[in-house]
Amino acid sequence: MYVRRRIAVLLGLVAVIIAIVLIVVRPGSNDGGTNAQPAEVPSDVVETPTAEPAAGEPVACAQSALEVVPMTDQGAYGADELPQLSLQITNSGKDACIAELGTAGMQFVVASGSDEVWRSTDCQTGAESLPVKLEAGEALETEAIQWDRTRSSTETCDISRDAVGADGASYHLSAAAGGADSTETAQFLLY
Repeated sequence: MYVRRRIAVLLGLVAVIIAIVLIVVRPGSNDGGTNAQPAEVPSDVVETPTAEPAAGEPVACAQSALEVVPMTDQGAYGADELPQLSLQITNSGKDACIAELGTAGMQFVVASGSDEVWRSTDCQTGAESLPVKLEAGEALETEAIQWDRTRSSTETCDISRDAVGADGASYHLSAAAGGADSTETAQFLLY
């Protein structure tokens, strides 16, 4: 039994060596391989498929197929109330598709006039990916996130975050998800 195992291992080793020699030294190339022609692929050999979705599988949603609508839970907030921000996304295309609806592909922006006050991606940590399949015509509403009514900065995270809003100041929420931006804003007041 011991001898048979040794012979099997030896034969396997010889087969591997022969295979390596045949790969390195191709028959018919006597110039050391410097001018070797690429080997022809037999017509019956199928090349390795690329990472494309199978027929009928949904692909990433086209930006033009997504409608994003920003939403707030109220139209006006008292001094001790914090706005809850969310969005609704609709696949207006004819086919099911995949939309990135995690924090890595979503953004909320609060502005007052031309003043961009707060952006959800400023100083964002731990952004997560969440690909979601949307059927044709399907609408989904995201979970709300809370805005603490402070100003953010695109340049640094090391700032004292100033509180904003008083005396019925008007603000507008815009949103983006799945590569599509909202075309309208949600208006709200801060007291």
